Amino acid sequence: MEARLAPSYSLPWADEVFLGRVIARNVPCGARDCPVDESILLETPFFSLRRFSYARPAAAPRLLMVAPLSGTRALVLHDMLSSLLPEFDLHGLFWADPVNIPAAEGPFGLADNIASVLAALRCLGAGTHLLGLCQSALPALAATALLAAEGGPAHPASLMLLGGKLDTGLNPARVDILMRRYSRETFISQVLSRVPASEPGHGRLVYPAHLQEMMMLAYISRQMLSGGEVFRKLLHDDGGDIAGHPFIRLLLSAMDIPGEFFLDTQAQVFCDNALARGRMTWHGRAVNPGAITRTALLTIEAAQDDIAGRGQTQAAHTLCRALPEVLRAHHVQEEIGHFGLFHGAVWRGAILPRLCAFTKNHPGL
Repeated sequence: MEARLAPSYSLPWADEVFLGRVIARNVPCGARDCPVDESILLETPFFSLRRFSYARPAAAPRLLMVAPLSGTRALVLHDMLSSLLPEFDLHGLFWADPVNIPAAEGPFGLADNIASVLAALRCLGAGTHLLGLCQSALPALAATALLAAEGGPAHPASLMLLGGKLDTGLNPARVDILMRRYSRETFISQVLSRVPASEPGHGRLVYPAHLQEMMMLAYISRQMLSGGEVFRKLLHDDGGDIAGHPFIRLLLSAMDIPGEFFLDTQAQVFCDNALARGRMTWHGRAVNPGAITRTALLTIEAAQDDIAGRGQTQAAHTLCRALPEVLRAHHVQEEIGHFGLFHGAVWRGAILPRLCAFTKNHPGL
């Protein structure tokens, strides 16, 4: 999977991702609205690294946000991205829907997911702040650990992790239990499928979008019965652009997941809990967060998170055992669940200011 400099056109599979639908409007800039320009800095058939240029009054810290490869399209991050944009020199790493990637391009597993984050960090260079959330917290931490072990200049200035699964042995959530319950063979025979002949990715093994939609609908039903966060957001959508990007539409914007990535994640993250147990490797190299000594670490969890159990993100501090106390911080945000970490009034009013303050206080060593 060789990354290359992007040509001057946008990839067809990425057209829906940004400017038209996720940012979708000018962003307030003082007394006027400022246009947002988008450019692709790096691409492979599986991902694109994008920069969003915005007329700010002063230089802003460079931030790389890694979208989760979790079966929900990057559209769900609209509220996060539109509010990060005025504060940072914003870059995003986004994933292609494998239904559109020819099978001849080869497989895409967890090691490729980590390699993509490494490629993006090397492209952006020293001083980049790295943000991982949900699924992307683990590859963000793994990439940071690998760069720290190399000792080169591309290590992030800070690593900010929100609602991620770094130690699934702590307070297992429903998804943790389900993913451990069934064997690899069961997932291959009963859950994964091949992309049909009508699509460019014909023959590719995937976890299909329609199953992701069914799982999300079941999750929404449970939230409605329990009066959980998603139910409250359906009653009162507190996103920044309710008319253009209603929360329910963002939540149900599903995409396929590469089958190899699904199986790697099931084995290494859920069954073996490889990172927390010190067993994770990347192309034969140990993934050792204990090598991180210069990248400041901020972890944030939601008190009502029923997707990433309490402590699963905070575990990064235990794993980064050599990091000085002055370079670490942890916060539990009360009164929200998983989605409130990146969508809604609490995200904009409480979590975003923490990210801004952390990057300001830790510009890099």
